Amino acid sequence: MRVNGVPHRTVWLEGSTVRMIDQTLIPLEFKLVDLPTVEDTAWSIKTMVVRGAGAIGATGAYGMAQAALLAPEAGFHAFVAAAANRLRGTRPTAQNLFYGVNTVLSAIEAEGDQIAQARAAAVAAAQAVADDDAACCAQIGEHGEPLIADGARVNTHCNAGWLAFVDWGSALSPIYAAHRKGKKVFVFADETRPRGQGGRLTAWELGQEGVPHAIIPDNATGYYMAKGEIDLVIVGSDRIAANGDVANKIGTYSSALCAAAHGIPFYVAAPTTTIDPDCPTGADIPIEEREAEEVRYTWGWDDAGRFVRVLTTPVDAPVRNPAFDVTPARLVAGIITEKGIIAASPAGIAQVARR
Repeated sequence: MRVNGVPHRTVWLEGSTVRMIDQTLIPLEFKLVDLPTVEDTAWSIKTMVVRGAGAIGATGAYGMAQAALLAPEAGFHAFVAAAANRLRGTRPTAQNLFYGVNTVLSAIEAEGDQIAQARAAAVAAAQAVADDDAACCAQIGEHGEPLIADGARVNTHCNAGWLAFVDWGSALSPIYAAHRKGKKVFVFADETRPRGQGGRLTAWELGQEGVPHAIIPDNATGYYMAKGEIDLVIVGSDRIAANGDVANKIGTYSSALCAAAHGIPFYVAAPTTTIDPDCPTGADIPIEEREAEEVRYTWGWDDAGRFVRVLTTPVDAPVRNPAFDVTPARLVAGIITEKGIIAASPAGIAQVARR
């Protein structure tokens, strides 16, 4: 990740403190946050200080390492188990979160009552989760880059870039790879209401990398597709079912339907840690519904430079706020993984799914 030309990762561990980029302040402020306790780390996931499949997976892994380092010797395993439950309970949809927590928990449990060894194993396992995420996303870029022709116009939804993973990202990784190879590529970044991750985060990333782009309202995607100004769509995913159905940020399904109507290839990019082989279909993916205030209010900077909340709806208006939707496998041209591009089908998923 380049921030003013300086390499960064999204989240990491220093001693027993989890450190991360505060994504709620981007694009107008770049700030690091220190999280000294497991409760702090869980809070960062719940409140979306950190968000994105791989990033919260790594945060969950680091949170478990943090728990192992902070746990008292008396009641060590009970402390760690409680931490696992707390971290798992922050957000229900993203498979990477459960993968990160469970991977480190297994490493701890494998050491039995050898507490010192368990602490060391937890840190090593958490770092391996983070390093694997970054490596997988770099490989996704290599496999997806040939899909992007010189001069291609790519649409993406939400943010599945550097900030959503430990590094590189999923949906944006092929775009970055194409851009660094000298290809001319233009990105239509959906605004992504209600939290505006596309308008705030994806646009900020693309600007840091120097990729030409434009932010468009979510309800303009079909317009540009109909005009023939979008050549392909690449989105990320928070969980992929065993049959190839894909959960991603709310609004992805609508984009996939528009793409199908206009014959535009619709790709999903995700590391294989996002695949849930125990989830039969998209209907079995738990969909998080978030607070009404995210829809009723908008946060931003006023002309005086103050970060303020503004009410944009009737104060008592009923609100529904699903954070994700499910795109059926039949609408997905392929899933770009670190192991190559696979079919969005039971056979394709079975080839690469991790257990």
